[in-house]
Amino acid sequence: MKLGVNTVLFKPFTALEAMKAIKLAGYDGVELSAIQGMCEHIVLDDWQNSTLMIKEAAAEADVELLSMEVASIDEARLEKAFAAAQFLGIPVVNVGPGGKSDVEEDMVACIKNLTARAERAAHYGVTLCCKAHVGGAIYSTPTTLRAMKEISNSAFGVDMDPSHIYRAGELPEAALPQVVSRVKHIHIRDCKGLGPSPGTPQDQACGRGDINLMGYFKALVDAKYQGPVCLEVIGPELTLQQAQAIASESYGYMNACLRALGKR
Repeated sequence: MKLGVNTVLFKPFTALEAMKAIKLAGYDGVELSAIQGMCEHIVLDDWQNSTLMIKEAAAEADVELLSMEVASIDEARLEKAFAAAQFLGIPVVNVGPGGKSDVEEDMVACIKNLTARAERAAHYGVTLCCKAHVGGAIYSTPTTLRAMKEISNSAFGVDMDPSHIYRAGELPEAALPQVVSRVKHIHIRDCKGLGPSPGTPQDQACGRGDINLMGYFKALVDAKYQGPVCLEVIGPELTLQQAQAIASESYGYMNACLRALGKR
C-alpha cells in the first residue's frame, strides 16, 4: 500500500514544488492533478511536452507517479490522459461519474460512457477508476455495485473515497468490503458532518473529521489492498506552509494507522 498526495492540494505551485513538498512530508508518490479549470499540473492539451516536464520533476523530487485525476469523462480529454499515463507509466486514471443522483437516464448514460472509456483505457494498458461522488449518478455503495455489475471490463475499477461514502450516509469501513474486489485506487480525506461539502481544507486533514479512518484502514488491510492511497484535499488556494501542514499531518495519521496494523 503506497501513500500519495493529489497535487491539487498545491495548486498555486509548480508540479516540481508540489512533488518536493509531498516527498518532504514522507509520502511515496503523487497523484497528478489534470482537473481542467481547477488545477492542471499536467496539461493534457499539450501532453507530449507536459509529460517530459513531469518526468523530469518526478525524478528530481524522487517520487513515484501513482495516479492521475482527470475528473471529467470527456472522450477526447481522456484519450489524451490515457496516452500521457502510458508514457509516464501511471497505472490509474481517475474520474467522477457525472450526471445527477437518482436519475435513471443519467445512470444509464454514466455506465455507457464508463464502459466505452474503459475500453480505451485497456488499449493503453491503464485502468480507468471512477468514484462515488456526492450528487453524481454514482454516489453510494448500491450505485457503485450496479456499475461494477454492468461494466465487466477489467480495465474499469473503483476509486473508493470514504468522504463521499460517508456523506451518502454510510459507514465507509462497512461499505469498503462490499466493493473492494474492484477497488484499484483510494482517494482519502476526512470531513466534518454530512456536507454536502467536505469542509475546509484543514478539516479534510486525516484525523480531524468524523470518519473512522482507522477502521477504514483496517478494512483495507483485511482485504489485502495493495494499491495507491492518495490524499485529495480540495478548496481555496493555500500557502505553501498551509498545504505542507495538511499533507504532513495527514501522513502522520495514516502512517500511524498502518504501523498499528503492522503494514508500515
